[in-house]
Amino acid sequence: MTPEEFRKAGREVIDWIADYYERVGEFPVMSQVAPGDIRSKLPDNPPHEGEAFGDVMRDIEDIILPGISHWQSPNFYAFFPANASGPAILGDLLSSGLGVNGMLWATSPACTELETHIMDWLVKMLDLPKKFLSSSNGGGVIHDTASSATLCALLAGRERATNYGSNKSGLKSELTVYTSNQAHSSLEKAVKIAGLGKDNLRLIEVDETFAMKSETLSAAIEEDLKNGKKPAFVCATSGTTSSTAFDPLPQIGKICKEKNIWLHVDAAMTGTAALCPEFRWVHEGLEMADSYCFNPHKWMLTNFDCDAFFVSNRKALLTTLSILPEYLKNKPSKSDAVIDYRDWQIPLGRRFRALKLWFVIRHYGIKGLKAHVRKGVELGQLFKSFVEKDDRFEIMAPAPLNLVCFRAKTSDEINEAILLKLNSSGKMYLTHTKLNNKYTLRLCVGSPLTEQSNIESTWHRITETYENEK
Repeated sequence: MTPEEFRKAGREVIDWIADYYERVGEFPVMSQVAPGDIRSKLPDNPPHEGEAFGDVMRDIEDIILPGISHWQSPNFYAFFPANASGPAILGDLLSSGLGVNGMLWATSPACTELETHIMDWLVKMLDLPKKFLSSSNGGGVIHDTASSATLCALLAGRERATNYGSNKSGLKSELTVYTSNQAHSSLEKAVKIAGLGKDNLRLIEVDETFAMKSETLSAAIEEDLKNGKKPAFVCATSGTTSSTAFDPLPQIGKICKEKNIWLHVDAAMTGTAALCPEFRWVHEGLEMADSYCFNPHKWMLTNFDCDAFFVSNRKALLTTLSILPEYLKNKPSKSDAVIDYRDWQIPLGRRFRALKLWFVIRHYGIKGLKAHVRKGVELGQLFKSFVEKDDRFEIMAPAPLNLVCFRAKTSDEINEAILLKLNSSGKMYLTHTKLNNKYTLRLCVGSPLTEQSNIESTWHRITETYENEK
């Protein structure tokens, strides 16, 4: 593809994306295709000769688009939001165009230094503890997802608990890990990957708000100590996936400090809320944490993937993950004057993710990002008020932000039928969870395209479907 051909095709793609955002609300939010439908329309063998770019774009429209669930739709309320925005898309395009691998400072200094600077910006924007700044002993790095960040934190906690391999008595099989029974499933996967085993993962009971019971955590730690185990890692959640429950960080932090246990805080969705001073309670007690992460790709208008991961002591992370073969040695790295982000993550290679986050922050500014968060909370609270005023439905968990967990006051079967009917209609996309062993519907507001009219029409469809299914 020549530069001129690229220029022509690029304009076509940008126009297609812009058109897509103008019509995204018209598509069925959840893809309506059956398994195998997309593959049945694709040729069995790849083309021998290259095809015209226009033919590829026609297939995007005719084959691919019907198989897309539209995460950017104003009526997408499933899971947690996965925001995209014009500035983020263009930043990602530039990252792809530059095509750099930022594994070392030397392989593209701007890739590293912009990322370090942006991560320091986030500390200031969210009023995070100063120990997470790169000018202290800590610092931040962009990962793909919170799952990767949690794994890296767990590995660092594991190595610290065994004195980085020098303590022969601290066998990996003796190490124990703790989180609430409402925490994200990525911790269970991380425990398996880290070689600690699921048997050494303790799922701590929660209270009536679905937050971890700190006294139960303390008792579990004491029990393991009595049995010759070595507590190594606690993952607390600020905004669980099921219900946005908030674990008591001050109490958990105190326990971890007393027992010298690594404390990681996962605020994947709700961390963005701390842009607004009135929502900074989501980070109360964070000063006790060894590591922390949140996802700008969830609620901060930055397209997937982009997780912000911070550590209070980067030496612990580097000692855990740094391996230096001869072919990666270079003069700047030897000087200790630069950061090599390959040592802050699992893979060696890394994309220039900081560009899209930089574009977003510069385009919207802190004021614009705050407005986006506040709008999401206002619309979430509007929906909550509709549920509370209707005696046919009930709120199933505290809903202080943009996620509302609710159900019809009937059977699980009726609630499941309501969800399936709503999603198959194409008018909206909701997901479910189980709270207090009851089938519960989840509605999370996050799309910048969602307006009050969407929330009102959504509630009307929910109540109408309920009447038809009861």
